Amino acid sequence: MYWLILIVSGLFEAVWATALDRSQGFTKLGPSLVFLVAMVLSMGGLSYALKEIPVGTGYAVWVAVGAVATVVVAMASGAESVSLAKIIFLAMIVGGVVGLKVAS
Repeated sequence: MYWLILIVSGLFEAVWATALDRSQGFTKLGPSLVFLVAMVLSMGGLSYALKEIPVGTGYAVWVAVGAVATVVVAMASGAESVSLAKIIFLAMIVGGVVGLKVAS
């Protein structure tokens, strides 16, 4: 349960990071509100998951999930280019997260 909450919280990190970019310095209300709600959900979930998951592992997984999801969304929307090198490095991040889970 804690791991699932951690993963979902990492996905909300991608939501708030994307909304932060789209808020254009908090000058657009919609994305600014999405940022605020997603950040609260993301941090709240991380906080809850850290009750059972060690902080180093939990934080690393949370950041990795958020970072990979943010890049994937940016690639899918055309905001960022797709390359084989990027895909390989994203796979390495995912492999590291799986390794942390297995090692826990």
